[in-house]
Amino acid sequence: MTTTIPPLVAATNGEHVLAGAAAAPTPSTVDLLIDGREVQVPGGTTILAAARANGRRIPTLCWLDGVNQTGSCRLCVVEVEGRDELVTACTAVVEPGMRVTTTNPRIRATRTGLLSLLMDNHREHCFDCVKAGDCELQDLGEEYGVPADSSLGRKGRVDRNRTLLEGHPFLRFDPTLCVTCERCVSMCADVVGRHAIGTFKEGRHTIIDAPFHEGWRTTLCESCGNCVQACPTAAITDLRRHTYRIREVETVSTTCPHCGTGCQIDLRVKDNRIVDAVGGDGPVNHGLLCAKGRSGSIDFVHSPDRIRTPLIKNHDTGEFEEASWEEALDLIAREFTRLRDTYGPNSLAGFACSRSPNEDIYLTQKFVRTCLRTNNVDNCARMCHSASVAGLAMTLGSGAMTNPVADITGDVDAILLVGSNPEEAHPVVGMQIRQAVQRGTRLIVVDPREIDLCADADLHLRVRPGTNVAFANGMLHVMIEEDLVDHAFIAQRTEGFEAMKALVADYTPERVGEICHIDPDMLREAARLYAGAERAPIIYCLGVTEHSSGTEGVMSLSNLAMATGKLGRPGCGINPLRGQNNVQGGCDMGAQPGDFPGYQKVAADGVVEKFEQAWGVELDHEPGIMATDVLAMAARGEMKGLFSYGEDPVRTDPDTAHIIRAMENLEFFAIIELFMTDTARHADVVLPGLSFAEKTGTFTNTERRVQMVRQAVVPEPGMRPETEVLADLMRRMGYPQPTLTPADIMDEIASVTPSFGGISHERLERGESLQWPCPTPDHPGTPILHIGRFTRGLGRFFPAPYRPSAEVPDAEYPFILMTGRMLYHYNNATMTMRAPGLAEISGSSYIELNADDAHRMGVADGDRVAVASRRGRIETTARIGTRVSPGETWMPFHFADGAVNELTNAALDQYARIPEYKVCAVTVEPTAP
Repeated sequence: MTTTIPPLVAATNGEHVLAGAAAAPTPSTVDLLIDGREVQVPGGTTILAAARANGRRIPTLCWLDGVNQTGSCRLCVVEVEGRDELVTACTAVVEPGMRVTTTNPRIRATRTGLLSLLMDNHREHCFDCVKAGDCELQDLGEEYGVPADSSLGRKGRVDRNRTLLEGHPFLRFDPTLCVTCERCVSMCADVVGRHAIGTFKEGRHTIIDAPFHEGWRTTLCESCGNCVQACPTAAITDLRRHTYRIREVETVSTTCPHCGTGCQIDLRVKDNRIVDAVGGDGPVNHGLLCAKGRSGSIDFVHSPDRIRTPLIKNHDTGEFEEASWEEALDLIAREFTRLRDTYGPNSLAGFACSRSPNEDIYLTQKFVRTCLRTNNVDNCARMCHSASVAGLAMTLGSGAMTNPVADITGDVDAILLVGSNPEEAHPVVGMQIRQAVQRGTRLIVVDPREIDLCADADLHLRVRPGTNVAFANGMLHVMIEEDLVDHAFIAQRTEGFEAMKALVADYTPERVGEICHIDPDMLREAARLYAGAERAPIIYCLGVTEHSSGTEGVMSLSNLAMATGKLGRPGCGINPLRGQNNVQGGCDMGAQPGDFPGYQKVAADGVVEKFEQAWGVELDHEPGIMATDVLAMAARGEMKGLFSYGEDPVRTDPDTAHIIRAMENLEFFAIIELFMTDTARHADVVLPGLSFAEKTGTFTNTERRVQMVRQAVVPEPGMRPETEVLADLMRRMGYPQPTLTPADIMDEIASVTPSFGGISHERLERGESLQWPCPTPDHPGTPILHIGRFTRGLGRFFPAPYRPSAEVPDAEYPFILMTGRMLYHYNNATMTMRAPGLAEISGSSYIELNADDAHRMGVADGDRVAVASRRGRIETTARIGTRVSPGETWMPFHFADGAVNELTNAALDQYARIPEYKVCAVTVEPTAP
């Protein structure tokens, strides 16, 4: 009788079992001995993790936590009692009763031999290397007594014949220093999600295929540099790394100054200059950075064209002249006092800076309210996410992201991504969405453009620009019709559902398909996928908010989350990705005309009186004027004076000609700025500002997480912190504001802001990660909002009918123009264009045209075209393809050479007064050769 033996297959514990055999269940905890010490760890833990968790160090080279666990270097070998062969600790999983030895003469001899082989193929003498003192291979060689060897082994001789790759603006690859650990490959593929770095075989040797040659632009590389941090040697380096040695620098941990993700970055400082930026291990980024964070956070700080002294405009010559701080502040105080007393407080306004720390913003709005005596204070959220603040406050009671980034990109079944291109606008969030998709998360993209994530999406609903409300109403129609809603949640935690149901009854998939230009069956499939998923967050951005119906678009998405019960629990929620690094903080700190800090309403009973008592001064009891209306009043001559901290509306606001009229009509305009921006040129007084690297404070990221900003370099003599300048100005205008440290200002914020009541620099410096609301000093913060109860009590369904955009194409202006962000630049590019490498990668304006439209007009890729709207005309370069649909175009708003806001429409949303950047009518035609 013949017995058939099933083949051996790999088991989860690194052993092999018979195919068809039932796998042993993983125990919840495992008891074992490591070097004679009894330890207990969770089941499924590797030997390496168990040892490190219990204070036992095992050397590694190819292993990188959460990135690479191949065991290929074998330096982590250990002995396991009962096994003849040494096992790799990074791949072997603990078992009950296992006895592990992490070091003995046999193990040490094995590791020494492995290191000798690596050193034989490594061409560099360590002390000559740019990473001397910061190289994992060098450290291990010193630990095990294996020096670098100038003689080369077989693979070293192969690598010597390969070319040094240094065609990239930032990154280079030296194959002679590569140990083929493949950490860079795993980082790019599994963590960043780009798959730009690969391997190939040359004989029996595995070779790393890095994309840093002259033709790198044709590869998938997005210049993030995360492979640099993954590399244990100097095989892959940033070019900046060749300007210093690790022993020469001081490292300062801080928060990235670009988008609202809130990545932690470590600035390396040599002789009071930042020489490098590397990813810090923050709760959002976990060591990852994008191209902006890594390569756009340095050069602008030390730029020679920084404003370094106060400037006063000579109105006879129109030129700025240097002045003392006393002269400049006296003039500002005198002019604002004159205008206030002559025309009344509501003839004045102030704009806070969403790139500055919370402490600066708080003091800015306090200055406007106590000294200008008006609530006419705002920040750039008015232009981007004021619709989120207003819309979510009306439906849920709190206008902020409900869930943390890790939660909505981690263990989730589906993601509904609407009007957001996170791979470019919030790249580290985009990387985490790619990771989720690679793990099996279903992805629904709702966007007029074919963004890169569409390639991996289950569904791409290519809605017509401006039709988000119709799309959301159609989704809810399908959910109600097919009984996909959460009846218990609706009954217990919401109000207004019957009116909502009546409205969406008319939004059949067929009608919505006509409005949105989408397939009705795809709408049905999207509704089923989102509603049927247990964990499915909604993630959205400016493609929802920057419309004349932006607030209604936000509330319509909120309706979907409420109808399916996807609020107040993990992996769900409604999550706006905030644009600037501290635009969340700008709203939190009360730089809004209707809100004091912490969204305490000016119009609510007792709120103004509370702040009058806290600040010791009589305050305005009426809500102020929003920024978009402030500028409209200025254009009409009704607003007389403006104080701006770091805002550049001439570049960033719609209808540039209208904004310039507003600036020119002001009787007095003072601004704090880093550079002479287009807006600063219109000022009467320009005060020098400090960059994020020159001061201390806090930023609040998109998920409501308050994080430290730490001074890395000392400002040049004569430059002053803005908090000190504001306090000085306030005293000149009669308010007794003491000069406080940033920590003291945060303590004052906590004393008047219940949601910040438990937040302090002391707690943050202890390493606590706090998300508001955090009401008391012992409160851990609130990662997920609305658990058990909405901030407003019951969630409110808001029935919003679809309305077309304020300006639609016609025979004269037949194309829709959309605007947005691209990967390598931030906002008006004031900071990022001063990074030469970023400017080299992408340094000029362009317009995306559909290939069919371009063919009909006779426009080829790279041709110059004229783009005109009812408000202006610009010239730019055509990029031809299928990213936009026929009849639609798209432009980035970063570039001065194609200032797209000369074209955009200042039509405003009725609730938040946010402009309609995402839809205006234009004509496109070739320019004369």
